[in-house]
Amino acid sequence: MKLNDIASKNKWNKHDLQEFVTSAGFNVTTKMFGVEVNDQDVDAIVTQYSQYLAQMQARAAQIQAAAQAESRRKQEALASMLITSGFSFDGYTITQYSGYISGDDAVEVARETQGFFGGRYNKASDGLMAALVEIRRNALNELKEAAYDLGCNAVIGVDFDYITLDPQTATNTGGTLYLPYIFGVTANGNAVVIEKDQQ
Repeated sequence: MKLNDIASKNKWNKHDLQEFVTSAGFNVTTKMFGVEVNDQDVDAIVTQYSQYLAQMQARAAQIQAAAQAESRRKQEALASMLITSGFSFDGYTITQYSGYISGDDAVEVARETQGFFGGRYNKASDGLMAALVEIRRNALNELKEAAYDLGCNAVIGVDFDYITLDPQTATNTGGTLYLPYIFGVTANGNAVVIEKDQQ
C-alpha cells in the first residue's frame, strides 16, 4: 500500500510518516509513484504512529505547561522585586551581592518643524517628556530582568544615565539632513538577594 494513501486517509504529514516508518524498521519500497509498505504492516503502522503522535502531543503539552508555569513564576518575581536608590531595605537583610547590572532603552523624537508663518510644530520637548516616562520604565524592567537572571530578588543603588544624540547626515545635493533626536537612558544598580528580618 502506498504510504501517501495512509497519510492522506488519516490526515497526517506524509514526510513525517515516512520518517517514522523507516526508523521503526518496517519494510519500505520506493517505486516510481511513491513509497509503499507491505499491506500486512498497515494496521501496525497506523497503530504505532497514532501512539507516537499522542506521546508527542502529550510531551509538547507538558513542555508548554512547564514554560507557562515558569513564565508565571518569573512575572510574580519581577512584580515583587524591590528596588531602591539607597543601599538597604528597612526590615530586610542583604544576604548576597551579585554585582553591577544595567538596563537600557532609547527613543527617537521628531525635530521641531517651522510653519509657513513662523509657528512651530512637533515641539521636541513635548515629545521627549512623553517618551522619558516610557523609556525609564523599560530600562527599569530590563534592570529587573538582569537581576532575576542572576537569581536575585532586589536591586540597590539604582540611578539613571542619559544620553542625547543629534544625528545629521549629508544629502546628495551637499546639504544637511537633520535626523530625529535620539534619547537614551540606562538604569544602573547592584543585584542582591534579600531576606525579610524575623520579628
